[in-house]
Parts: sequence; C-alpha cells; structure tokens
Amino acid sequence: MKFIKDFIPGEKVADIYMCKHKQAATTKNGKEYYSVILQDKTGTVDAKVWEPGGAGIDEFDATDCIDVFGEITSFNGALQVNIKRARKCREGEYDLSNFLPVSSKDNDQMYKELLGIIGTIENPYLKKLLEDFFVNDKAFVEAFRKSSAAKTVHHSFIGGLLEHTLSVTKMCDYMASAYPMLKRDLLLTAAICHDIGKTRELSLFPVNDYTDQGQFLGHIVMGCEMVGEKARSIEGFPELLKQELQHCILAHHGEFEYGSPKKPALMEAVALNLADNTDAKMETFTEILQNVTTPGWQGFNKFFETNIYPTKID
Repeated sequence: MKFIKDFIPGEKVADIYMCKHKQAATTKNGKEYYSVILQDKTGTVDAKVWEPGGAGIDEFDATDCIDVFGEITSFNGALQVNIKRARKCREGEYDLSNFLPVSSKDNDQMYKELLGIIGTIENPYLKKLLEDFFVNDKAFVEAFRKSSAAKTVHHSFIGGLLEHTLSVTKMCDYMASAYPMLKRDLLLTAAICHDIGKTRELSLFPVNDYTDQGQFLGHIVMGCEMVGEKARSIEGFPELLKQELQHCILAHHGEFEYGSPKKPALMEAVALNLADNTDAKMETFTEILQNVTTPGWQGFNKFFETNIYPTKID
C-alpha cells in the first residue's frame, strides 16, 4: 500500500483509502464537484472529484473505504489528489487498521508514564480522584487511550488525547519546579484531567466527530462535571479544592473567545492554559510541516494568522 506520508506530487495513486470527509461544492463557474479528505494511518490528504457522476466515479460516503485512482498534485504548498476513478470497497477487500491514524508514540509507554506521574501526587484527595479515573474506571481508561484530542487541527489520531495530556502534564511539572508558588498537586491533577471531557465530546475512530453531548455542552463543561461527580463520590473531598480544580478546567482555554467559560483566576489555571496552548500550537505546526511539499514560504495559515516558513539551517 502506498501511504499518504509517501505521496509525491506528479505521481499517480491507485490504492484503497478511507474517505474521512466528503462535501458537494460548486466552482465559480457553477460546476459541481466533491471536496474529499482521504485518510490512512499516516495522515490525511485533500482530494477533489471534478466529475461527480462521471464514468468510473461510484457513489461513496464518509467512513467508506474507496479504491482510488488519481494524480497527486500540489496546491498552495499542500498535497492534493485529483481523483479520476473511485469505487466503494466491500468488506474483506481491506484491512481497517491501515486507515486509522495512530500516535507515533507507544500507547502503553505513554500510559505507564502518566500513571507514574499520578503516583507522585501527595494530596490524598487528588490522588484518589486520579486513581478513580485512570486506574479503577476501566471503561474510561479504554476510551481515554483510544480518543483523539481534536476532530482536526492537532493530535487528531488514536492516542492523541493521551499524547497531548502527557505533554501538557510534563510541561506543567516543569513549571511547578521553576515557580515554587505553584501548587504542584493541583496543577498536575488539572493538567491530567483538563481534557477528559473529550472522551464524551468526540466519538472514537473511524468517525471521530462531535457527539450530541459534545455539540450541546463541549468538553470543558463535561470535564468539569466529570470531576465534580468523582469528587462527590470521595468521602471528605474538600469543597474548595474541588472548586479550584474545576476552575482550572473551566479556564484552560484562557479567553472567552476561545471557548473558556471562565478566565484564569488561579496561578495554576494560568500555567495550565499556557501549557495547553503551547502543546496544541507546537503539534499543529509539526503536522503542517510534515505535509510540506515545496521549500520556502508556505502561504498564509489561518490558524497562525501568518505566512509560515519551514526553518532552514545551513
């Protein structure tokens, strides 16, 4: 199989890929076409069907695996596939594991490292809360380890939520050592729990889309509720400690316009917001650079609101 990470502009492609997204659109001249995102375990690529309903183009939908023939091109510095033929595949024609994007890091090792950090938490209430989630709640653990951290943008792959959570937690651990005023136990517990609502906000792969709960409430509110539920089940859990932890979760996006119900009022909430934002942006930039096909300036990027450039050092 020719994986998407190995695509080169100018080459032909004839293989099976998952259709992650399909949307009918219209050109400036009023001609209909399909905008498609193809996916395999190494990533995604934009694709176009310029002749919907034409010879060789069968009907297919999102999450279908399709046998594609087309040309690999480059548009605005990014790969694109011009699909000439597409056929919906039948079960048995493909191995589903080839089409689900997975973290490049070992899931077992990452989870072991996260559990190791939980073992260093000294506050008995916070440690019990973390163990109730990440050790005792088997259904939660399974969902957490399989979940992505986002539908798109960053860590949008199986194990992405675990990878992002571990990165944010390790950054917070560094900040706790560099700035002694920070309460390490609270900060690290907030970091480990800050995105747990995403286990309910997003469905698992291959769909990886917003659930009804996710659309109505969002992961920040749901994560706050989940922490509240666990804390109430722990006898004697201090009310103020619960509120401080919930505040960190509610404020971790930092600004109202970024979806935070609250702006950070605790030093720990500020630290968590900075760590979360840093890891999200660094991963986003990494994923952009992994898909660069031409050197030099890459054009305006909406996420970073600037023209980006892959660093070159002679």
